[in-house]
Amino acid sequence: MKYRSNRARALALACVAAAAGALTSGCATKSAPPLYGWAGYQPQVYDYLQGKSSPQTQIDALEKSLQQIRGKGERPPPGFHAHLGALYASVGKGQQAQQELLAEKEAFPESSAYMDFLLKNLTK
Repeated sequence: MKYRSNRARALALACVAAAAGALTSGCATKSAPPLYGWAGYQPQVYDYLQGKSSPQTQIDALEKSLQQIRGKGERPPPGFHAHLGALYASVGKGQQAQQELLAEKEAFPESSAYMDFLLKNLTK
């Protein structure tokens, strides 16, 4: 393209720069919020599996995490309620274990078969 003056060239470059800026500013959007609230869940489970905490200590930590997650309006991640239910079962609290397993089943219907299996074996 041939420009008649430097002013026309500057105007054309300004238009190109403005268009490029408009296009790239549309990409700078907020990221999607996380699907689940983790609130330290993974390190807690890791410590428990490493034998660094007792079942009751783990229960207390998970209950505290659950309050934090719900306080932020988030959902606990998959397996959270199931793990908490298994911990309750290990300390002989069958009623709480059943409630947690049912909560896992309700939150994640794809886990129904496994939660039903655990619930069935919980009563034995």
